[in-house]
Amino acid sequence: MSSLPLLTILIAVPLIAGALCLFVRDEGARWIALIGTLIAFAISIYLWVAFDPNGAQWQFVEKVPIGGGVSWAMGIDGIALMLIQLTAFLMPICILASWRSIQSRVPEYMAVFMLMETLMLGVFTAQDLFLFYVFFEGGLIPMYLIIGIWGGVERIKASYKFFLYTFLGSVLMLIAMIYMVGTAGTTSIPALMAYDFPVEAQKWLWLAFLASFAVKLPMWPVHTWLPDAHVQAPTAGSVILAGVLLKLGGYGFIRFSLPMFPEASYIFIPFIFALSGIAVVYTSLVALVQRDMKKLIAYSSVAHMAFVTFGLFAMNRQGIEGAMIVMLSHGLVSGALFLVVGVIYDRMHTREIAVYGGLSNNMPGYALLFMLFSMASVGLPGTSGFVGEFLALMGTYQASTWGAIAGTTGIILSACYMLWLYWRICFGEARTAEAAAMPDLSMREWWVLGPIALAVLWMGIYPESFIRPMRNDVGRLMTRLEHVAPAGDSQLKLAGPQLKTIDAQDHGAHH
Repeated sequence: MSSLPLLTILIAVPLIAGALCLFVRDEGARWIALIGTLIAFAISIYLWVAFDPNGAQWQFVEKVPIGGGVSWAMGIDGIALMLIQLTAFLMPICILASWRSIQSRVPEYMAVFMLMETLMLGVFTAQDLFLFYVFFEGGLIPMYLIIGIWGGVERIKASYKFFLYTFLGSVLMLIAMIYMVGTAGTTSIPALMAYDFPVEAQKWLWLAFLASFAVKLPMWPVHTWLPDAHVQAPTAGSVILAGVLLKLGGYGFIRFSLPMFPEASYIFIPFIFALSGIAVVYTSLVALVQRDMKKLIAYSSVAHMAFVTFGLFAMNRQGIEGAMIVMLSHGLVSGALFLVVGVIYDRMHTREIAVYGGLSNNMPGYALLFMLFSMASVGLPGTSGFVGEFLALMGTYQASTWGAIAGTTGIILSACYMLWLYWRICFGEARTAEAAAMPDLSMREWWVLGPIALAVLWMGIYPESFIRPMRNDVGRLMTRLEHVAPAGDSQLKLAGPQLKTIDAQDHGAHH
């Protein structure tokens, strides 16, 4: 198996399945898409088993020159491996979730979803700068189609808003990439990660990449496209948007901003912490007053992704590992919460919280899983949410007390809005006869939600299996950052335009 171009095969499988979907009728397209995603998931599991955490940084490497200095360069480290697992795991679940809810243009829908998987996997495997950019931007097109064709009443407005926000930010990133290739003389991402750009140039390059990653993540205040996109997207579209597409921003910070522009990353720590602190508190308060279930979960996503930026820019091991676990956990938990909303939306065709109530009486299985995912979202120990948020907050506290206080406030507020949402939907008396008559989960719905529930518990009880593949890669990133990593609040005050560089000698003196 090791001699095969496994990463190319992984990317090609969904693409071929998507092409086949266009030549069959509805039921055939559903089965081809499901089989295609399951094959991709099986390959990703093999990659996980075959990956050597103590081996070379880049494994399963492939390189074929395309021309013009650009190569078909593939390779993954432990960080990319975990995000590939998340993507490959969620895709079959999305296909199952769409089995009955999508009735129009089914072959096209399945084909677009398969194209989306290919492009997302391409982002995590690409080792060439321009190849990465093609995959990174290409993912906009299928998501734009999914919202615009199969979305809700205001789908056109939401799809345009999604596309324009995310595309405009990425134009600046492309300009920065062209400058980087001209300066460093290579398009290889591993080579650029080790290249030392001048500090003055780093600041502008960092800001150009931030324009793209901040919108993708999304960070406050460029988050306003997300609630509209979630509300209008079909259920599976919301799952993949929250589960994987938002993670592209966090992955970008880990792969580009921190290793390629370490000094600039240090200079902008107070800026990132300020935006993250506002995001955690502000979007949590906005979530508290929502009447639409999807909007509430969408705003909670912005708050949770702020833990990622807190953890990454704390620039210490706990923070970065915590940020990665938050990304994996949020991918599972927010995806599951959107699926939970989709289950009752398929029965009642409304997401208004006020029309439900008392569902634990007639839908006990549903209420049980909903409770598990709500608790994981709040960060209950024993669930995936706790591990990531605890590590991210621990890392943040070492860098900034105020950042940790803002993050902790966000956790308290998340308990308020998630428990209130759960109470209004599952407890009390049924507010309508239709809600009281809804049947419990079908076998297909158990197959959709059950695997995520097991993954959430597995990550909560034994997080080491997810941290181990990433540990050495986080260590390599820390080596790259050690001459600028903050030593706490006292050192953060140094950050500003007056800072040019911090050499290893100063770092030693601080300690």
